[in-house]
Amino acid sequence: MPQLDSNEYKKKLCHLYNEISKELFGFGTTLLKVSIEQNIITFHAKHRRSPRSTALEGEAPTLKHEVDFYMSSIYKKRIRDRLEQELGLSMDAVLRDYDPPTQWAITNIILKQTE
Repeated sequence: MPQLDSNEYKKKLCHLYNEISKELFGFGTTLLKVSIEQNIITFHAKHRRSPRSTALEGEAPTLKHEVDFYMSSIYKKRIRDRLEQELGLSMDAVLRDYDPPTQWAITNIILKQTE
């Protein structure tokens, strides 16, 4: 297994995160930082506001909130799948919180402990 906190490994993680963002929203993040502490990988990401999201916010705020929730759930599933498939990571949990007004998302990946 590669050294998880190396710069090259962090670049791979950021690349995967941004690829998923492009797949789901059509564009990548405006700011993305990854940190690794023991068995937790944390992504700090500032996303771009989608024109569709802005339109929904004005016309159907409840629907926008629901769409944000489901998109975040899809993001979690995709990042889990890609990290497992492409980097061979084994995870206990993928936790993500997204703040629609500021477009910030924090994603924590809790890796399984090897014994």
